[in-house]
Amino acid sequence: MSIPDVTELTLEEKTSLTSGASFWYTKPIDRAGVPAIMMTDGPHGLRKQREGGDHLGIGDSVPATCFPPAVGLGSSWDIDLVQRVGEALGTETSIENVSVLLGPGVNIKRSPLCGRNFEYLSEDPIVSGALGAALVKGIQSQGVGASLKHFAANNQENDRMRSSSDVDPRPLREIYLRGFQRVVEDAQPWTVMCSYNRINGVYASEDPWLLTQVLRDEWGFEGLVVSDWGAVNERVPGLSAGMDLEMPASGGVTDAQIVAAVEDGSLDEVVVDAAAGRVLDLVGKATEGAGRAAGPLDVDAHHALAREAAGRSIVLLKNDPLRQAQGAGAKEGPLLPLARDAKLAVIGEFAEKPRYQGAGSSMINPTRLDTALDEIRALATGEVAYARGFSNALEVAADEVAALRDEAVAAASAADVAVVFVGLPARLESEGYDRDDIDLPAAQLDLLDAVLAVNANTVVVLSNGSVVALPFAGRVPAILEAWLLGQAGGGGTADVLFGEVNPSAKLTETVPARIEDTPAYLDFPGEFSHTRYGEGLFVGYRWYDARRLDVAFPFGHGLSYTTFSYADASAAVAADGDIEVTVAVTNTGDRAGREVVQVYTSLPGSTVQRAPRELKAFASVALERGETRALTLRVRREDLAYWDIRADRWVVEGGEYTLDVAASSRDIRSSVVVTVDGDAVTLPLSRTSSMGEVLRHPVAGPIVQGLITQAMGDLDQSASSIMPEGVDMSKMMESFPISRIGMMGALSGDGEGVSVEMIDGLIAMANAPQQ
Repeated sequence: MSIPDVTELTLEEKTSLTSGASFWYTKPIDRAGVPAIMMTDGPHGLRKQREGGDHLGIGDSVPATCFPPAVGLGSSWDIDLVQRVGEALGTETSIENVSVLLGPGVNIKRSPLCGRNFEYLSEDPIVSGALGAALVKGIQSQGVGASLKHFAANNQENDRMRSSSDVDPRPLREIYLRGFQRVVEDAQPWTVMCSYNRINGVYASEDPWLLTQVLRDEWGFEGLVVSDWGAVNERVPGLSAGMDLEMPASGGVTDAQIVAAVEDGSLDEVVVDAAAGRVLDLVGKATEGAGRAAGPLDVDAHHALAREAAGRSIVLLKNDPLRQAQGAGAKEGPLLPLARDAKLAVIGEFAEKPRYQGAGSSMINPTRLDTALDEIRALATGEVAYARGFSNALEVAADEVAALRDEAVAAASAADVAVVFVGLPARLESEGYDRDDIDLPAAQLDLLDAVLAVNANTVVVLSNGSVVALPFAGRVPAILEAWLLGQAGGGGTADVLFGEVNPSAKLTETVPARIEDTPAYLDFPGEFSHTRYGEGLFVGYRWYDARRLDVAFPFGHGLSYTTFSYADASAAVAADGDIEVTVAVTNTGDRAGREVVQVYTSLPGSTVQRAPRELKAFASVALERGETRALTLRVRREDLAYWDIRADRWVVEGGEYTLDVAASSRDIRSSVVVTVDGDAVTLPLSRTSSMGEVLRHPVAGPIVQGLITQAMGDLDQSASSIMPEGVDMSKMMESFPISRIGMMGALSGDGEGVSVEMIDGLIAMANAPQQ
């Protein structure tokens, strides 16, 4: 089908393309042969609703594979696995004749209280960007589009439709936009979805700086900007800003506003042409890619991939030796993996009624649903008892609480190992509102205490969409962070418990010791529709490391059933400016496994504020027992850059960079130092420029240095009468404005000072174009 050029359409037809026809469809133009296309929710499965379905409903959506949400999948740190999941998502999207899947979400996990954290990948922009790009590439390889969301600085649900994220330029660029930039530049998503919130007072849906200057002009985005559903504030300013497609339908109201604005001259028709042209481009790509994946869906194959992804998403936080030997399942060494013939007590309602995804627009109607209890029994050869342990109902009578706990204690006391499933009920984590705390329900903690009192060999399996406090971490020998794992999470959990899958996932968000330690604690969720990002650059592990705070488990942490050693790393700057870091990793244990190798950088003595170390590269590598493999990880030069607020651009600072090759942010295995050439930054001088800035200027510096050398004798002599011996006058003068220097007679050497005319002449000479 041939899609017409925008010049072939009337003003009214062009305008009609800039808003939806219904909740999920764009408008067709039958006269010109422009079909409607369908967009629908993701990001970890296809949520295609039948006609008449509401935005947050689930009951009437077609069955689709529910893969692990981003909170789990991100913990794999595996670009290849994530891309394969993306391909499967694209296949299901294509089979259902949907053109755009609304995902992935790459917003930063600023606070563990954000109710939508389960949809996001990490507290770090490099992880979010690299894995987000892999998802987009996978989805779009099947002839359908992805929608990168929620652009931008959308890090809470409270007051999300109007709250302003008030954030300084450096953290905005270096933390909150960097992941989006990586996905756009590496994967070119067909669409980017602008968020509900305001950014420094301006709605994302009508911010020309965000949607045009940054997204298109700087990053080279070629696709279409679509609003989040209901995110449009004022349509005409939004269109001018670069917000092309309003969703859902406005009933023609905003179309009429656009036509009226063109007719009265307040809106140039070329703006409408640009937006309509991008919609036509999207329709053209969707038409060309339609039918690439032929049905019917291979449900079994996709469920198997979901199970693989679930097993690869589970983080082994802790795995101490057995506390006591019991029965036929007794063994030496760590508690996990479980012996197949061990006598087990599986405890906790989540084992039977899994919490496998978050609430809201990403809820998937799964093709099937595994439970951990069934899958554990399928793999075990010994006795497996089950006790519900607690109820997730909103209100539970005291006698029922006691009875459930007593039943669980009896089962645990008779078992070799107790496997206790605890987590957050669905009502505590959802799109639309934030969490009040990071605590597990008191009834679950009481249950765990009671189980530990009768069986020290207890494994805790967590079900949660964002981190929770772990006050029991010191008393429980084994902990699995199982997140929300999708429809095959029960099987993935059983696989890890019994060692069918060697756990390899690692945390992409820090587990704090307490909520008061978290970076945004005093500024979340804000007040009066303003949220101050007061922690600045120090988000996640950057904060904990800079303040030297103890954490429950650090960013990047995750254990295995085998062990790995790292040789000394080497590094070199490549011809393109990137740094290639090479390290040999050896599997020193007795079984095959997978290690996630991380590279962090730091610049001691930097002229700008920096975290103690920042993640810049990572790789996931599978190793047979005894196998050694040399890995080369590439640190991109652009990822070393900071946002220079003086020059309003990215700048790589030159110097001796330390590159830490690590198993987590606090488990450094090898370090190497590399010299990096910096970018030249020459700023225009003014009367308010400091002496330090003047002295570092390539033109003015040598001139002023000569005058200072000539006059330094008189200056030192006069200073000696008022300054203690040893005072460094050069340091004192470093921040002194050049316009004030005349009062001290410092440059002329004759005590008469320096005239304003002399200073202005120096400034003019410095700022003149150099031949």
